[in-house]
Amino acid sequence: MNERMDVSVVISTYNGAASLPGALESILDQDADGVSYEVIVVDNNSHDNTKAVIESYVASSDGRVRYVFEPQQGVSYGRNAGIAKATAPIIAFFDDDVRVASDWIRTLKRALDDHPDVDFVGGKVVPQWHSTPAAWLTEAHWSPLALVDYGPEPLPVTLERQLCLVSANLAVRRSLLDAVGLFSPDLQRVKDSIGSMEDHELLMRCWSAGRQGRYLPALIASTPVPATRMTKDYHRRWHRGHGVFCAMMRYVEAIDQDGKYVGERRGEDAVMLFGVPAYLYRQAADQTRRWALASLRRQEAISFMHENNIRFLISYIRTRYGQERAVTQRSAVAEVRNFAATLLRKKMRTALRIES
Repeated sequence: MNERMDVSVVISTYNGAASLPGALESILDQDADGVSYEVIVVDNNSHDNTKAVIESYVASSDGRVRYVFEPQQGVSYGRNAGIAKATAPIIAFFDDDVRVASDWIRTLKRALDDHPDVDFVGGKVVPQWHSTPAAWLTEAHWSPLALVDYGPEPLPVTLERQLCLVSANLAVRRSLLDAVGLFSPDLQRVKDSIGSMEDHELLMRCWSAGRQGRYLPALIASTPVPATRMTKDYHRRWHRGHGVFCAMMRYVEAIDQDGKYVGERRGEDAVMLFGVPAYLYRQAADQTRRWALASLRRQEAISFMHENNIRFLISYIRTRYGQERAVTQRSAVAEVRNFAATLLRKKMRTALRIES
């Protein structure tokens, strides 16, 4: 294939020999409507039959599929290796266990053509259940499963509206990556936790640079949900790890009235205690109260949501505490004293503004 590509699709895989054929069949069976595209499959140091699987598709795809080997372990390294080999002005991503809809290429290309002010687009990631989910596993608990559904209408994704789009279903302009950088390998998995936040960290850099994206409900991918991810233990570990990652990124996630995470920028006048905004301590207390009430009412799905919110907040606070103690000479008593004085001054300023 020698013609100029419109879209480069990057799939990074580690020991994906079993799941990869389904992903490749879905991307090769596209109703692309004239959009030219290539598929770059990055073997991220696999130890199974992944290389042979990829090479079989390379041989039968008339040059559309390309093989890249990346020895450094980690999905960010894998995606970045694929980006380095991509030739198109649009680079799209999905995972080796994901299946994309037959109009996926056409939909993402048309969206970026129709909205030249938009730098990235992402869509729905819907579940393929291997077994019937438990009653508690409602949509409020989908984040640990990397499932995405923000409803039936397209939505802007900006600094003011921070919807998290995941690289299981994402397309970006190469010019955006040239401006803000590639996926960061610094947020590798934390010991005893699940998941990572490379996607979110990239979005944060995009928002900070004033770039905007778009959520497209018509851009659809699906992913299997194995039984191992449908347990409460898995979800507890994910939320604990999510708190660690957010703390590492200095990213503040408030929790709204529905118990969902809401990304926020910390204001310059935020009152901090051990590197944590004061309102997160209040939210921890509020989530504890809500968890107790839901538990008493035997509302399993709701109580488990609040339980995991508490787990996230405690993990965030504990991690930030450790980070702050490592760099500050101030004692814990002095930190609390300074916090109380700052809080009092802020309340006094607020009262004076109201009076005037």
